[in-house]
Amino acid sequence: MTQYVGAIDQGTTGTRFMVFDHGGQVVANAYEQHEQIYPNPGWVEHDPIEIWENTQEVVLDGLADAGLEASQLDAIGITNQRETTIVWDRETGKPVHNALVWQDRRTTDRVEELQEADKVEEIREKTGLEADAYFSATKTEWILDNAEPLKMQSSRGGDLRDRAREGELVMGTIDSWLIYNLTGNHITDVTNASRTMLYNIRELEWDDELLDEFDVPKEMVPEVRPSSDEEYYGHTDADGFLGEEVPVAGALGDQQAALFGQTCFDEGDAKNTYGTGSFYLMNTGTEAVESDHGLLTTIGFQMSGEPVQYALEGSIFITGAAIEWLEDVDLINNAAQTAELARSVESTDGVYMVPAFTGLGAPHWDGRARGTIVGMTRGTSKEHIVRATLESIAYQTRDVAEAMEADSGVETTSLRVDGGAVKNNFLCQLQSDIIQTEIARPEVDETTALGSAYAAGLAVGYWDTVDELRDNWQVDREFNPEKSQAEVDKLYSRWGDAVEKSLDWAKDDEGDE
Repeated sequence: MTQYVGAIDQGTTGTRFMVFDHGGQVVANAYEQHEQIYPNPGWVEHDPIEIWENTQEVVLDGLADAGLEASQLDAIGITNQRETTIVWDRETGKPVHNALVWQDRRTTDRVEELQEADKVEEIREKTGLEADAYFSATKTEWILDNAEPLKMQSSRGGDLRDRAREGELVMGTIDSWLIYNLTGNHITDVTNASRTMLYNIRELEWDDELLDEFDVPKEMVPEVRPSSDEEYYGHTDADGFLGEEVPVAGALGDQQAALFGQTCFDEGDAKNTYGTGSFYLMNTGTEAVESDHGLLTTIGFQMSGEPVQYALEGSIFITGAAIEWLEDVDLINNAAQTAELARSVESTDGVYMVPAFTGLGAPHWDGRARGTIVGMTRGTSKEHIVRATLESIAYQTRDVAEAMEADSGVETTSLRVDGGAVKNNFLCQLQSDIIQTEIARPEVDETTALGSAYAAGLAVGYWDTVDELRDNWQVDREFNPEKSQAEVDKLYSRWGDAVEKSLDWAKDDEGDE
């Protein structure tokens, strides 16, 4: 029987299971959406139990649809929406509260306290991150402070922090939650640890001062392992849902997984993933490059027995979700329509859309910015707004690309792109024009799942070297600039004016308290 590697890709809107062969081609694919829970404006939650149930379902469905046995999987890798945080009972596996999603803004006030207390610089030095509600530290703190009234009736009762100190409660990001449910072990990888705002990315350990700041007991945090781990995180249970012992041996946060899947193994290699948000990462080698331009310094990946590779990252909160918003307000019927509508007008006629629905990420970092459309006249049509929305994705990427070049001193000559939105040729061409760079779209665009499969497969020897993976990478299409630099710069200069208008809009009465 032919052997394969499986990848669980647990994303913001749903869970996918894919199986890859030695050539990096997809042989099985199953997907299930989960519910988005919005208890208050700016709050976003997921049900961890639903996510675990969906995970089991897609794994079994994916294997069944492709006519594969679980025994044909040499390994399973995991990739996940990052920063989304769960606290659960170590023994029963029951969460004490819903997961707080990376987009959740309920801890904005706490972040402002950190800013007022001059803690931002210290946090950035240790973690490479901006102090922001985006990361797991303030989310864990919030759950421990506030889950009491919502607590699943635990027979043991007791204060959540006391239970955490006694090792009864654990915290983790989605990768940890899945590894725990698959193997029984409480483990995370370096990339996910680096997104918690509790992990020192230079010392490569949980930071006692930060754990103390957010009052997260050390007993709660998972063991940190390489992203591709020859010692394995554990095995699935032969008596469990798969009926087979399969090594779980690789994990990467979704953006780092895409970097890995795009084979950005060398310093200066860069990729941009267009999903709900967009995430632009550049490999900076074994050096953690500090950013002076609002980017995050993060861990790119780590192979067994090798040093950590770092990356610079620009996180853009809303890109694909802006296209979903067009659908929500009935300006389009489906995402595929955006290209034809945008093409039908020569330009936006001076309309700019800033999709700051959940604040702005890199390089602006304004949690109180909100979505804004400027420059409309009586002549503005649906087509102009649709085009302005696609342009906003490309402009936000240029904001980040310029910050990348300024911080790293490396000029990007080619950007590898992936994610749902890059199926849109109009957007790819627009992106090439606006950043004046070649855009390379690979044949296999599910690069997050592929990256985690590569990490797990390397760990178990399914692939021997990263060179084999480089050979798998094939270009589907390249896009080169068709507009002049001068023409594009003129459009881009007004984008900065539009962003200014969106800043600091939300005040305390919007569920931020």
